[in-house]
Parts: sequence; structure tokens; C-alpha cells
Amino acid sequence: MAFDDLNRPFTKSEMEAMRRATGEQNAILSETLALLRRLARKLPFAEDALALYYCARDPLTEVRVKLTILAGLAYLVMPVDMVPDVLPVFGFGDDAAVLAAVVASVRSAITDLHRGKARDTLADFDKT
Repeated sequence: MAFDDLNRPFTKSEMEAMRRATGEQNAILSETLALLRRLARKLPFAEDALALYYCARDPLTEVRVKLTILAGLAYLVMPVDMVPDVLPVFGFGDDAAVLAAVVASVRSAITDLHRGKARDTLADFDKT
């Protein structure tokens, strides 16, 4: 996809995907926060995942960026993925790779505010 494609109108199928994603957005975000609350100390990519979480919740974030983020976070919370999360060391490797790709693709949308909220949330997790 070329960068010029980002300015084109959405297709009918893209609009339908956005409607479905919006309906599922709250569930994905709730599951993401619950997972990170449980595992934040064990996940080296927890801050990135939380920054994505806050970016997706930001009303100023573009719809296409939100959809990309939601896809990555959905992969993180899916009970079935390429490498089972229960495997020590390797379990979250595929999740980390997916989130790294998402962060790289939406890097310009993640603001210092999103990063700051992520760090504050991680600090709050440590207090509990």
C-alpha cells in the first residue's frame, strides 16, 4: 500500500470492517488492560502495548491507525496464536513481534502523552 492510498475514501468492505472493529473495540481494550495488569512485570513490551492502548483510546487518533492498533492488541489477547503463550521464553515472542510491527507502522501517531500514560499505568501496576 502506497502512502497516497491513505488519503483515498474507504471502500464498502473497509467501512464494514470498521463497524465490526468498533463494536469489538471495548472488549479488545478491556482484555488488553487485564492481561497487562496480570503480566506487565514479565513482558518487556508492556510499555509499548500500553502506549498502543492509550493511542487507540485517543479520540484524535485516525481510524486507520486505530484499526491497525486494535488488530495488534487483538492478537496479543487472543487465546490461540502462532506460539502458545504458556511456553516459557518463546510464548510471547510472536506477540512481541506483532506489537513491534504495529508500533513501527503507527509510530507517528503515538504521542508523548500516550507514552507518559503508559509509564504511569505501569507504575500503578507495580503498586498493586
